[in-house]
Amino acid sequence: MDFELVMQELEALGKERSKKTYISNGAHEPLFGVATGAMKPIAKKIKKNQPLAEQLYATGNYDAMYFAGVIADPKAMTEEDFDRWIDAAYFYMLSDYVVAVTLAESDLAQAVADKWIASGEELRMSAGWSCYCWLLGNRKDEEFSASKLANMLDQVENTIHDSPERTKSAMNNFIYTVAISFVPLHEKAVETAKAVGPVELKRDKKKSSILNASENIQKEIDRGKRLGFKRKYVRC
Repeated sequence: MDFELVMQELEALGKERSKKTYISNGAHEPLFGVATGAMKPIAKKIKKNQPLAEQLYATGNYDAMYFAGVIADPKAMTEEDFDRWIDAAYFYMLSDYVVAVTLAESDLAQAVADKWIASGEELRMSAGWSCYCWLLGNRKDEEFSASKLANMLDQVENTIHDSPERTKSAMNNFIYTVAISFVPLHEKAVETAKAVGPVELKRDKKKSSILNASENIQKEIDRGKRLGFKRKYVRC
């Protein structure tokens, strides 16, 4: 399938209801409003195709950019490619659920995520922390430095309440993910969550929400969720 045909198929799958939902979360025109599940049949036909992914991502169309992440070949992407993608990720559904997810399947993941976390830029930081969440939920514990992750938990504890809003959300999720998916630091993550306490997330034109990693961790434990949980794939 070529670029024009993919864009035609995505447009045909667009729904006004989905479009409104995406816009309410920060997306803007151009977009079609395609449910992510509806993209799967097209993805199965294409599989991985990095040149096509680059064409789609460059459109600035939210649905095309999301689909680019689905068919991208992360191992073919360079650090410069990921930087270009994060530059164009204008809201969190792109930074955290397209760019961070794609980066998590790359051998460059931790190095690039570390750089983004240190950038001081809201969506870069958010994508960096989110990338670690995707990594921890998929890769074996042995692939990580426990001391490095412990230091990152300390960083979250010390800075989360003063961080930008989307970065707060990703940091909160990082505490939760370490607690559930990285057994060596389960106890430290639980203690970090307690120390951090509730985190207020302010949202434009919407009521603030309260994040509480400690409560979410306890809910998972009470439900009998196995510590050390790993998903088979990062991208569906």
